[in-house]
Amino acid sequence: MSSEELSLISRIESVADRGGGAVTFVAGDDHETMSWAQLHLEARAVAAGLQARGVRPGDHVALLGPTTRRLVTTIQAIWLTGAALVTMPLPMRMGALEEFIDQTRNRIRRADSKVVVIDSQLAGFVEPVPGDPPFIGLDELFADDAPVADDYLRPDTDPSALAVLQFTSGSTSEPKGVMLPHENICHNLDGAWTAAALSHDERIVSWLPLYHDMGLIGLLTIPMTKDTSLVQGAPQDFLARPIRWLRWLSDFGGTASAGPNFSYALATRALKRTDEDLQLSQVRLFLNGAEPIDAPTFRRFFEAGERFGLDPRSAFPAFGMAEVCIAGCFPAPGKGLRTDVVDRVALEVEHRAVPVDVDAEGSTELALLGSPVPGLEIEIVDPSTSERCGERQVGELRISGNSLTTGYYHQPEATAELITDGWLNTGDLAYTVGGELVICGRIKDVIIVGGRNVYPQDIEKVVGDVDGVRTGNVIAFGVDGRQGAQSIVVVAETKAVGHDELRKEISRRVTESVGIPPKEVVLVEPGSVPKTSSGKLQRSACRSQHLAGRLATLDPA
Repeated sequence: MSSEELSLISRIESVADRGGGAVTFVAGDDHETMSWAQLHLEARAVAAGLQARGVRPGDHVALLGPTTRRLVTTIQAIWLTGAALVTMPLPMRMGALEEFIDQTRNRIRRADSKVVVIDSQLAGFVEPVPGDPPFIGLDELFADDAPVADDYLRPDTDPSALAVLQFTSGSTSEPKGVMLPHENICHNLDGAWTAAALSHDERIVSWLPLYHDMGLIGLLTIPMTKDTSLVQGAPQDFLARPIRWLRWLSDFGGTASAGPNFSYALATRALKRTDEDLQLSQVRLFLNGAEPIDAPTFRRFFEAGERFGLDPRSAFPAFGMAEVCIAGCFPAPGKGLRTDVVDRVALEVEHRAVPVDVDAEGSTELALLGSPVPGLEIEIVDPSTSERCGERQVGELRISGNSLTTGYYHQPEATAELITDGWLNTGDLAYTVGGELVICGRIKDVIIVGGRNVYPQDIEKVVGDVDGVRTGNVIAFGVDGRQGAQSIVVVAETKAVGHDELRKEISRRVTESVGIPPKEVVLVEPGSVPKTSSGKLQRSACRSQHLAGRLATLDPA
């Protein structure tokens, strides 16, 4: 493959030249559509504006703003300058503004950002202080007197240049900047395109945030560089009215979309309540892959969508992570949700995935996530010896191939821990069945009780089904006791009254499910459970807050 073919700039230009696909921006219940060629013309002008302010190839440009047409245009413009995009997360909750401001400034400085491009809606929250790089208002780049497309100077093609610098959440340590060059992203996009059997007739629908890999690389960059159509919404519009996601798919004939576990839980409730006449039969891919798949929640989504023509074979449980650009393992399209039901005790004590009947006592259900996308290879190894595990033996997942990150920015020690002899150590516990990947959970999150490796998501799923508990807002973790033994603590958000009875019911459900009673059940106010900016549960952060007495508890027992 030539160097031009491994550059996002070249791919963007090729799509604009062909003039095929289009992007539709939806805001609430309104929308506007433009061709990729039109957006590219605007992006060339914005790129010229950045160049006029001194942005050069190799620079890092921090970008902060909600999902809009201008934000997407600026993302492309940053790449057109040859600079690297540094994506800045937005706050998940307004109550976390102070933390958001501190984290944003930390990321800006740790990324060695040349400039910060900021939307006017956020300019009042993150104002420049001494030591910060220059701030550019997003409106300035689109002003009437701003440079035009003809002022743009195309840089030389450099596939090895950094395209994206994405920072991890930093819940347990300083955030790490994942470095993703152009050629690595292009290789991964090609692998995902092939593995998902995507075509130029695809119409992708996304509301996912553009400051994380699934939304930015998976659902925005594929159509932007592969000449397919995109319907781009905003996270806040989905969260305000989850039915919008399904309405966008219906109204615009969407064929592929994606979301994490919590989004399918919200969409299920919306589908059950709506009286709208939705058409979902054309959707062929509903990807779920930001975290271990909650199979019952995913399954209930398709059951709720059956009356709208939703095909359960469109379920697409997958594995991905920022450190491989996005796509890791994909199943064959059209197979739907397939799971492996195994004995929980054998999994937790013997680290073996022993198949059992679906109704067997003490069973647990895990999703089959397919095989590595083209360009990647996986192996499962014993975390203590690095020896390869056999099929159905649980160990750490490692990945090698052509789309791995080149490391963490300015963190050589962390990079050395991440990548060993060309293999990326994911930190995920997993096993394989017939060449397909099954994820059990994160090594650092496992709760070790009486020699058992208890997976917190098993507890969280059970507690999330308790009446009065806010689904998707439960965290389980271990706390150390005497002689190194751990006990289970459950933290759950609720709006319900009768807290004593709710604690008892949660304790009973956990004991029945995993055979171990929690040491403590902590009920907290809605919005208290710590999450990353992409909505993932932050178990380590929750544990730290609990031990420090900083959780907003309700009527402590």
